[in-house]
Amino acid sequence: MRLSAYFVPTMKETPAEAQIVSHRLMLRAGMIRQMSAGIYAWLPLGHRVLRKVESIVREEQDRAGCQEMLMPTVQSADLWRESGRYDAYGPEMLRISDRHEREMLYGPTNEEMITSIFREECRSYRDLPKLLYHIQWKFRDEVRPRFGLMRGREFLMKDAYSFDMNFEGARKSYNRFFVAYLKTFARMGLKAIPMKAASGPIGGDMSHEFLVLADTGESAVFCHRGLLALEPPGDDVDYGGDLQPIVDTWTSLYAATDEEHDPAQEAALGGDLVKARGIEVGHIFYFGTKYSKPMRAVVAGPDGQDIPVEMGSYGIGVSRLVAAIIEASHDDAGIIWPESVAPFRVGLVNLKADDAGCAQACETFYANLGRAGVDVLYDDRDARAGIKFADMDLMGLPWQLVVGPRGLKNGLVEIKNRATGERQEVTMESAMSHLMG
Repeated sequence: MRLSAYFVPTMKETPAEAQIVSHRLMLRAGMIRQMSAGIYAWLPLGHRVLRKVESIVREEQDRAGCQEMLMPTVQSADLWRESGRYDAYGPEMLRISDRHEREMLYGPTNEEMITSIFREECRSYRDLPKLLYHIQWKFRDEVRPRFGLMRGREFLMKDAYSFDMNFEGARKSYNRFFVAYLKTFARMGLKAIPMKAASGPIGGDMSHEFLVLADTGESAVFCHRGLLALEPPGDDVDYGGDLQPIVDTWTSLYAATDEEHDPAQEAALGGDLVKARGIEVGHIFYFGTKYSKPMRAVVAGPDGQDIPVEMGSYGIGVSRLVAAIIEASHDDAGIIWPESVAPFRVGLVNLKADDAGCAQACETFYANLGRAGVDVLYDDRDARAGIKFADMDLMGLPWQLVVGPRGLKNGLVEIKNRATGERQEVTMESAMSHLMG
């Protein structure tokens, strides 16, 4: 993509309403624009990142054995009355009526709908287990939407749901998602710590929030230092095998949010206690028969008797992850994207657009890198070098390839690593080889 033609309205000044780093940088880098309170349009640069994050989430769900579907954004109020949640949910739910005065709602979550779909199609224990997910927009009418995407009203979520015949099966499903989440966040360059969350009236130990550590995090978190050194599971994970040892490794060390933490346990950890800030990016939760019993989602067991299925839900805030990555990876100059989610891998900077040699070299790089499958944003604008460097740092592309007349005289170009700031002059051939690797 040529920057001269790209719709990326960067800003020099920080808007007054932007209170946290991710909100400021996403506005300044031309990734999003606010349409109304807590509702944002995703501009081309931001949309590319969103889709890359979504792709990683989808790939890891598929690898864990989950099947993708897509449920509507608008739901019937009658489904929610079956579960007893329609009146209890509160004003965060956007309630609407269609032209026939049927009560509807814009879905804040999908437990009722997926339970309805399951009960109509699955009748026997032989149909189990089932792991289903979708990636869909949600709406929750926050009373005070703020912090950009971190607490907006409209957001993109991955919701997954498991259906099992008994608790033993439900635990196996839970473990699949636990491991898949560790892999998902690691692929985005994030260290996400699973922390025990409130289980509500069901109790038990099968509810975990996944929090990314960031200085600007919304919550205080407390954990054992050893968790920071743990390596996430690799690609050789056997989802059909016993995943309990992996889960036990990650849950054997102390980790808690400010709402769940235990000062006595923390005091015993001494120097191994880490106090930090965290951003919740995922939540997995076993809720047993909370929905299957009132909504009659049952299967015939081996003895022919009806059994309400055991269920769990597993959420990842896809759009929220974009902001969380920025909160965890930035500097004073702008965003620092991990390569896996960067909108472009390389920012190609022509320091002198009206110089024939620079233009020819840049066109060669642009064409060859594109043919090699490398995403390139080519700054071909007739603008000062300082403006170009500032915009590239703001947008945070992993690599900058700088072409100027002085270097070209000696057959050299400059490569800059955005994360480390390291610069090196190399030949054009070496630059191509490096950026294609």
